This record gives sequence, structure tokens and C-alpha cells, in this order.
Amino acid sequence: MSEAKDPEEFYRKLKSQLQDTAIWPSIYLYKFIVPTEREKIVQVENIFDNMGAVINTRQSKKGNYTSVSVNVKMRNPDAVIEKYKEVGEKVEGVISL
Repeated sequence: MSEAKDPEEFYRKLKSQLQDTAIWPSIYLYKFIVPTEREKIVQVENIFDNMGAVINTRQSKKGNYTSVSVNVKMRNPDAVIEKYKEVGEKVEGVISL
């Protein structure tokens, strides 16, 4: 997910797509790229703590970045978007896909 010039417009479109393509509550797959620093990976994990999330990580070839995939049951599109915003605010250098 790339936040273009108007993040709110992006989130409006995402919400519409999520409403049209899933029955809620639903399992949602988040994907993030973070600099390979244990602290940043833990920050992402902590945001999804106590939600029953399945979290997988994989380092890039050179080891500079780590992919963090989070499978978690979300109640609705608004909850999905709130988590994207929370990760973006709390984890410096994160890229949301």
C-alpha cells in the first residue's frame, strides 16, 4: 500500500474495496516492510498483540529489511484501516503494502 498525496482518499478507496470484496468479520493479511532492527519488528508485533494474529517475518537477501506478514481476524474495514494508521504512526520507516 502506498500512501500517495492524499492518504485520506487512499483510505476511502481501500475501505470501499474491502467492503466489496469480503464478508466481515474476516481474516485480513497485512504486509509491512521494516528496516531490520529488532525493535521495529517488535513494535509491529506489539500492535497486533492479543488479537490472535499469526505473524511471519523474512529478511531480505542483504538483510537490510524485514518483511512482516500479519494474518489476523478483523471485525470490519474501519478496523483494518485503523491498524494501518497505527503502524504508520508508531513504527518509523515502515512501508505498508
